Amino acid sequence: MTKNRKAAIIGGGVIGGGWAARFLLNGWDVAVFDPDPQAERKINEVLANARAALPALFDVPMPKEGKLSFASTMSEAVEGAEYVQESVSERIELKHKVYAQLQQANPGVLIGSSTSGFKASDLQKGSPAPENIIVAHPFNPVYLLPLSEVSGSDKNSPETVAKTVQIMKDIGMFPLVIRKEIDAFLGNRFLEAVWREALWMLKDGVATTEEIDEAIRMGFGLRWGQMGLFETYRIAGGEAGMRHFMAQFGPALKWPWTKLMDVPEFNEELVDLVANQSDAQSGAYGIRELERIRDSNLVGFMRALKDRDWGAGRVLKEHDARLAEQLRAAPTAFGAPLVMAQMQVLPGWIDYNGHMTESRYLYAASETCDNFLRLIGADMDYVAGGHSYYTAESHILHKGEAKLGDRLTGTLQVLHADEKRLHHYITIRRGEDVVATVEQMCLHVDMKAGKTCPAVPEVLAKLLPIFEAHKALPRPADAGRAIGMKR
Repeated sequence: MTKNRKAAIIGGGVIGGGWAARFLLNGWDVAVFDPDPQAERKINEVLANARAALPALFDVPMPKEGKLSFASTMSEAVEGAEYVQESVSERIELKHKVYAQLQQANPGVLIGSSTSGFKASDLQKGSPAPENIIVAHPFNPVYLLPLSEVSGSDKNSPETVAKTVQIMKDIGMFPLVIRKEIDAFLGNRFLEAVWREALWMLKDGVATTEEIDEAIRMGFGLRWGQMGLFETYRIAGGEAGMRHFMAQFGPALKWPWTKLMDVPEFNEELVDLVANQSDAQSGAYGIRELERIRDSNLVGFMRALKDRDWGAGRVLKEHDARLAEQLRAAPTAFGAPLVMAQMQVLPGWIDYNGHMTESRYLYAASETCDNFLRLIGADMDYVAGGHSYYTAESHILHKGEAKLGDRLTGTLQVLHADEKRLHHYITIRRGEDVVATVEQMCLHVDMKAGKTCPAVPEVLAKLLPIFEAHKALPRPADAGRAIGMKR
C-alpha cells in the first residue's frame, strides 16, 4: 500500500485551514500545529465547507482524503513532512522563530510561506538553510482559488522553485512564479490600489461599501475573473487592439482621477465608517453562511470557465487529467466494487421538490461508468480512434433521496465481461445510504461500421482481470430486476 505524502500546516487560521483542506482533499496526510485552543474546531469548519465545494469542481474521482492530525508541538507536526506551509501572523520576528524550530526538527524540509507581503529574502534572514524557505502566497478560499504566487530569492535554487511549483500543481493549484522579488507580489499590489481608492471614495462620501461592491461585482469584476486586466482592455480597443486602447485612454493617466499615492488617515472614525456600513450591507448573514454562498458562486463561475477551457477552468481540467492519470496508474484493489466517482448535488441538479431530479441519477451513473471506461483505456482517445462502448440497456432503482449539497459516491461492480459486452452494476451512495442503483449492459462497437466488434486487446487486458476478481463478490440482490418485480 502506497504511503500518503505528508504536509505540515503551521498556523490554523482561515488561510492555514484552507491549505489543510486543499492538501487533505488531494490525498495528503496533514499535521496542523496551532496553539489556539479553538484551532481544531475552526479547521474542521473550514474543512466541512471545502468538502462541500472542492469536489464539485472536478469530473474524475479525487484521491481518498488524507488523515488530519493536530500536533502539540511544531517538531511533532513537521516530523516526516515533505512540505510545510507556514501561515502564522504577519510578524517577521515570529516567522523567523517558527523557521528556526522547523529547520531544527527537520533540517531539509521545504517551507512555503503564506505571507501577504514579506519577500523571500526577508524571511530567509538568519536561517541556516535559507534555500529551503520560499513564498507560496495563496488567495482565500485557498481550497477553491487556484492561484499560488511562488516567489524566491537568489538563495533559492531553480530546483527548489521547481519542487514548490510541482507540489502546488499536485494539489490542483496554479503556481505563478514571480520573476523578481517585490513586496506584496502581484495580486496584493492590485488589491492594495483598489482598497485605497475604495477607502477614499467611502471617506469622501462618494459611495457606500455596498455601492463600491456593486460596481465591482456587476461590472469589471466579472470580466477580470475570466480575462484579467490586459486582455480585457485589448478587447476594449476594438479591432485595432491594444495600441488603439492605449492611444485612446493613455492621456487619462495624467488626469487626477485617483488618490493612489495618498492614504486616508487610519483612525477610529474611518474604522467605524467602514465597519458600520459593512454590517448594514452583510450583517444579516453569519460568516460561515457567507463563506458557503461565496463557495457556491465560485464553483458555478469556475465550472462555467471549465466548460470553456478558459482561465481558472483550464487549471481544473489539467488537474482532472492528472487525477485520471493517477487513477489509471495506481494499483487498484479489485476485490470490491470500484469507487469511480465523487459528486455533489448542485443547484442545477434539483427539481421543484428540492430533490435530485431523475436525469441526474443517470448522469451520476454515467460519470461513474465513464471513469471506469477511462480506467480500462476506453477513453476519449479510444473514441477518436473509432471504437466505444454504447449503453444498450439501463435499469435504475431509486432507493433514497438526494438533496441539494449532498455528497455522492459512485461505485461499479462488473457482473460480466467478454470481448463485446460489459454488464455492470452501479451504486450511488450518500455516505453509507444507497440512494440509487443502475444496472447497465454496454456493447463494444465499431463506430464507423455501426455494429458490435471485439474490444482491442489492451482494453480487454485491463477489463477481464477486474471481471475475474469481481466474480468472487456477492451478486447484488437487485441485479436482473424488472420494473416492480424481483427475479
